[in-house]
Amino acid sequence: MIPEKELIARIRRMAGSASQRQASKTASPARMIVGIGDDCAVLRLRPGDDSLVTTDFSLEGIHFRRDWHPAQSAGHRCLTRGLSDIAAMGGEPTAAFLSLALPRKFSQPWVTGFVRGFIHLAEKYRVTLAGGDTAESPGEILADVILLGTVPKEEAVLRSGARPGDSIYVSGELGGSAAALERMKAGDKAGAREYRRHFYPEPRIELGLALRQKKLASAMIDTSDGLSSDLAHICEESEVGAEIESELVPRARPGTREVALDLALHGGEDYELLFTAPAARRVPPRIVGIPLTRIGQVTRGRRILLRDAKGKTSNFAARGWEHFRR
Repeated sequence: MIPEKELIARIRRMAGSASQRQASKTASPARMIVGIGDDCAVLRLRPGDDSLVTTDFSLEGIHFRRDWHPAQSAGHRCLTRGLSDIAAMGGEPTAAFLSLALPRKFSQPWVTGFVRGFIHLAEKYRVTLAGGDTAESPGEILADVILLGTVPKEEAVLRSGARPGDSIYVSGELGGSAAALERMKAGDKAGAREYRRHFYPEPRIELGLALRQKKLASAMIDTSDGLSSDLAHICEESEVGAEIESELVPRARPGTREVALDLALHGGEDYELLFTAPAARRVPPRIVGIPLTRIGQVTRGRRILLRDAKGKTSNFAARGWEHFRR
């Protein structure tokens, strides 16, 4: 592992090259006045906007494993987490701060690959890597990302906007990332590669923007923790209940096989958007090319129910990812 000062210089060069490529295409929504190299980054955000700030840890052994995830995949996934949060607010990402804790004796090519995967995704969504920190870790890798974004004043789509009678929608397909993990746990790395969205998930930035701009979404969240847990977050913040039709939940399908329903209901890291829409609003089957599926309805009270193909209902308990839960 190269010394910290040299590592920062290398990341700075990579980030600088990315910023130059972005500038040659279009103006960034956040103008960077001072970037990596000073005590603080100085950004000039647009007037008339609300700022969005989100932060996420990515921990080796929890969010990625070096024997499962290529370095570029780990970097890509690390940034996806924050980008998906911005998408769920209907926002536009602007700048990222990456802090890395690495073991003293570590593979420099892996670090370079990680940063390359991070920056490649950042470029796609015109995000400036504006700073961060590095430190020596006593053991595993830790990546901490702070992401900034903007949304027009008072237009952020919150979790608290769902109302009884609203329809519940989800984008894309669910369960693919969890299915990939099941394959890798069973030693089937080749089978896991069928689920590319696990290794290189795409945050739904354009979809989130469109849902906000068209005023379709009354409440929204990303499916990072799993449908059951993320729906519970919306219901809790909106003080409502919900009823989900299990047969309507879109399941990931590599080839001709659908993933197990349990993985689609509770598996996380799909980074799709789960949102509610007033019943009077027509939601098209696709927006920006991404399929949208109506899977249920918001109800009065606080119960969350799951209805099966035979019409039988049961409690839809949150069984997605939650740190510290046994």
